[in-house]
Amino acid sequence: MARIVVTGGAGFIGSHLCEALIAREHQVVTLDCFDDFYDPAVKRRNIENLVHEDRFTLIEGDIRDPDAVEKAFAERVDVMVHLAARAGVRPSIEQPLLYHDVNVNGSVVLLEACRKHGIGKFIFGSSSSVYGNNKKIPFAESDFVDQPISPYAATKRAGELIAHTYHHLYDFSTICLRFFTVYGPRQRPDLAIHKFARLIAAGKPIPVFGDGSMMRDFTYIDDIIDGVLRAIDQAAGYRIYNLGESQPVALGELITRLEEALGQKAVIDRQPLQPGDVQRTFADVTRAGEELGYKPATDMRTGLANFVEWFRQQDALTGATP
Repeated sequence: MARIVVTGGAGFIGSHLCEALIAREHQVVTLDCFDDFYDPAVKRRNIENLVHEDRFTLIEGDIRDPDAVEKAFAERVDVMVHLAARAGVRPSIEQPLLYHDVNVNGSVVLLEACRKHGIGKFIFGSSSSVYGNNKKIPFAESDFVDQPISPYAATKRAGELIAHTYHHLYDFSTICLRFFTVYGPRQRPDLAIHKFARLIAAGKPIPVFGDGSMMRDFTYIDDIIDGVLRAIDQAAGYRIYNLGESQPVALGELITRLEEALGQKAVIDRQPLQPGDVQRTFADVTRAGEELGYKPATDMRTGLANFVEWFRQQDALTGATP
């Protein structure tokens, strides 16, 4: 039984990971500041079934605060999984200083704590956004990624580089996982599938940037969690892994599939392409498959059906409106 610290453990991916770790009978400590990027009550609902678990400890604090981080190390820690971040490409363009402060400085605080306490493995939640408008497809971990097109992407690439520095200097494993457009139950309310579902259900227009040809490698949450668990169990040294479905879907096709899952038609509000948006993401998961045994297993029809079932349950529970 390991003791694992998860930053951002009340978020979308983090709460699913905490549940999976508890199911494996690990001790889990999560550090989360419940910031107001979206309603903190949503994050508290994400972990409402965890807070009463004996093996789960919640620490409310900011990753930039060394004193708060130190509380997570009150007992032995085996692995840190760093998922906390200021998220979102478009908001980062408006607040680049904040994104740098949280995502870069916060990561350094955590790496320093791992160095100080002799933690053997640090797993960093990176992003497919680091690939920018890469012309080569699918995207492989060996591709050139030093031309990010948003502050958010730049902070994720910076986190990868800092992780390498700590591995090189202090000889502990630092593993970077590049997540590709994760969706499923508990998806953040600002992300496309969740946002579109709310608007379609309410009969309101959905904003579509560009002509609908933009493509994303939508990856179901269970496949992401499987990849993270495999990295915890097997990855070592300094490694970067893509975690994606490797099945890109055009935005227009996504909307059609979501309409089918909801049983309602969307009203489209066409808008210009936004700065910082990439045209396509497409994960080459060969390395993760060969080294970790990663093999995504959830097709989009199944994934969207699961999301819509959760969405309707939440709508009934909260009476939420767009």
